[in-house]
Amino acid sequence: MSKLDRLDIKQLRVFQALIREQSASKAAAQLGLTQQAVSEQLKKLRDVFDDRLFLRKTNGFIATPFAQTLSVSVDKLLNDFNTLVSPTTFDPSTVDGTFVVAATDYAQQIVLPKLISLIRTQAPNLKVIVRDFEIDKLNELMESGHVNLAIAFPDYIPDSYPILTLFEEQHVCVASPNATILKGTPTLADVAQYPSIIASPSRPNFKGSVDDWFKSFGLKRNVVVSAPCFSVVPLYLETTDSIAFLPSRAIKGLNLIEIKLEHTPDTFDVIAAWHPRYHEDALQRWVISLLKDK
Repeated sequence: MSKLDRLDIKQLRVFQALIREQSASKAAAQLGLTQQAVSEQLKKLRDVFDDRLFLRKTNGFIATPFAQTLSVSVDKLLNDFNTLVSPTTFDPSTVDGTFVVAATDYAQQIVLPKLISLIRTQAPNLKVIVRDFEIDKLNELMESGHVNLAIAFPDYIPDSYPILTLFEEQHVCVASPNATILKGTPTLADVAQYPSIIASPSRPNFKGSVDDWFKSFGLKRNVVVSAPCFSVVPLYLETTDSIAFLPSRAIKGLNLIEIKLEHTPDTFDVIAAWHPRYHEDALQRWVISLLKDK
């Protein structure tokens, strides 16, 4: 009997669940099987592929290098099988399940309100989880299927991921209406010396995204506060005599004054990205189409 004759879809679904959950009990719960049934299917998979596939660790399994490589092909096969038995026309109104979006604080404010509104209107049975963007865990989360879509800035996304550019953005210098810097016409050097607040959502430190731009003029900013997200910076500006560089779309409607500068920072893109293995998934493509229409 050939290896292909000893392989079936159920085994591939068990493999996929183990890759994602890294636990036999969690995989069993996801598939509606007993843990013993999962173990039996894993034993068959090991025999077919002549590899252990998963190694035990303290709290579950870890995939072997061969299994990690194999998982890309398995996901594509299962997606192809789903396409084969699915309706030829995707109907979002019939979709259920869960779709997970990892987004920066900025994207949660600017991009997601419209996207979630469209999803709720057109796919009312689809549940959406929005989670904070974790730059150090992004590839792991998307590889395992725990995140379906990421909305962030290009520097945060692996080069191998398909992307959709949503729009171009630019940082602007802002302060509260009572900031003393507004009493004059500050130069770029004045702005660099003035106490500044930054948002550093990926890693807590005192380096912001426009520091390299200041450096190109031979200047270094006087950063005094580092915040974990964009949304709190305007609140801090109200209570401190300081400035901040914030994305232009994030300050609309806020009680902030833009400080016009003789030079402006370079523009940057806001993008959506997804794992290559889900590029042909019907639900994934539909959600991306909603972003294209924004």
